[in-house]
Amino acid sequence: MQSHLHVGVMQTLFSTLDNLLAPNRPCHSSLWIAILAFHKALVDKPRDPLVVAAFSIAVYCGGSLSDVLGIVRKISQPHDTRFSELLDFQNIVSDEALLDEMMDLATYVEAAMQKMTDEHFVSRALIEYPQAPKSDLVFISWTLSQKVSSIFKCVRRGKEKDFRRKRGSKIDYESLALGKLREVRHVFAMVVFDTVFPPRLKD
Repeated sequence: MQSHLHVGVMQTLFSTLDNLLAPNRPCHSSLWIAILAFHKALVDKPRDPLVVAAFSIAVYCGGSLSDVLGIVRKISQPHDTRFSELLDFQNIVSDEALLDEMMDLATYVEAAMQKMTDEHFVSRALIEYPQAPKSDLVFISWTLSQKVSSIFKCVRRGKEKDFRRKRGSKIDYESLALGKLREVRHVFAMVVFDTVFPPRLKD
């Protein structure tokens, strides 16, 4: 029987990613930040599991909405109900409603990224921790934030003409370490999907 104890999805996302990595299987920092921003968006507004699935598929497919709808409507396996950042299935009937929710999630992810690069937001957040040193440093640099944003921009902009979807599940760790867009998107989608819809729940 599955436990109904609520656990944080962020820890599980990072654990899923960590299981794919090792000293000889490195990862670019943009992927870690992308997962952190994605989680912040879910904390700010919990989502239907199918919306999360649609978002991760859109990232993987370079923004192809036809691929999103074609894949997400075939999902029949259960999601992990322990996560407080996920709503129970909301019975999103129409494709338009699903895509609208997916776009809204993308907006929240973008907002989370902006907060991470806003020194005033970071300073206000640190006020809650008196022991923290005063600093004008931002959480991540503008250059890194742009690289992370490029991972997600396809969700709102639609299919990219020059984007080629990766085939198969094998990870190219050399490309991942260099932060190559296709590989980072591939691993991001894999981590999110396997966290929300764990293979162990298929049976």
